[in-house]
Amino acid sequence: METPNDRPTDPKLSCAAFAGKGSNRCHEVMRYRHLSHRTEETYLHWIRRFIVWSGKRHPKEMGGPEVRGFLTYLAVERNVAVATQSQALNALVFLYREVVPAEIGWIGDFERAQRPKRLPEVLSRGETGRLLAELPGTHGLIARVLYGSGLRLMEGLRLRVKDVDFGRAQVVVREGKGRKDRVTMLPEALRAPLQEHLVRVRELFMEDRLNGVPGVYLPEALAVKYPNAGTEWAWQWVFPSRELSADAVSGVMRRHHLHEAGFQRVMKQAALRALPEKRASAHTLRHSFATHLLEAGTDIRTLQELLGHKNVATTQIYTHVMAKPGIGVRSPLDG
Repeated sequence: METPNDRPTDPKLSCAAFAGKGSNRCHEVMRYRHLSHRTEETYLHWIRRFIVWSGKRHPKEMGGPEVRGFLTYLAVERNVAVATQSQALNALVFLYREVVPAEIGWIGDFERAQRPKRLPEVLSRGETGRLLAELPGTHGLIARVLYGSGLRLMEGLRLRVKDVDFGRAQVVVREGKGRKDRVTMLPEALRAPLQEHLVRVRELFMEDRLNGVPGVYLPEALAVKYPNAGTEWAWQWVFPSRELSADAVSGVMRRHHLHEAGFQRVMKQAALRALPEKRASAHTLRHSFATHLLEAGTDIRTLQELLGHKNVATTQIYTHVMAKPGIGVRSPLDG
């Protein structure tokens, strides 16, 4: 296992080149900066696309003008979304700030992708019930956790046993969007189903211990500080995969949580059966959670905390999709 002494003393010097083994060296910098595996993959994707777009020139030979041209190309010719362009910008800023020993210089103005003003897709309570009825077993339990607690899909799949507090009826979300922790509600209706589910998960956990399966993945700092924590019950995934798979970072065969693609596939099929006239995804359950709480009288600040929004303006968008927008306003036709 890697220790702090194995880290490069100067990560910028260790990743001076981005060719051949350069991408592996970039991994070292990203691990040094404690970026998540998903962020690593995203950043490397955009760095490679930037290099290919520039005619495979080395990043040290380029700077602000080339970055500006690439970002403009994404917005104008590729017509990417705002979030996609922002990802590319963050990746290139990281490349020049942390990896390549060169200054990016002033990027200047570039064509920005336009953010369309779209309202979130929200289901009524009846539609939500019909959709959940089409999701049996573990996938149905995951969907109920997403809707009942307002979690994002990956937040739900990454829940660990210790994060579900039955005594206080709370769910603790660790390192959600923006790497922030938050606390949200655990619905009473999920108490018994989750406890029954965890009984089965514990049987799988005991089987892994008997077979000598390595512990579950832990963030690097915790894995170093508590090397045996991965084999403890409290750290196990609430929704583990039935099959072992190779750790993307270390290559160790261990048990990971369920893959999001499998749930999304089942969710899509259930939505086609229950709501063929709607476009419903895992995130639709979170949107519906927020809207239904507002309709029930929950104040916007409380909802902001439950959802983990940095700005209340993000939460306010749900006021536009409530069943009765405004304060007691009725259509003149109903009058």
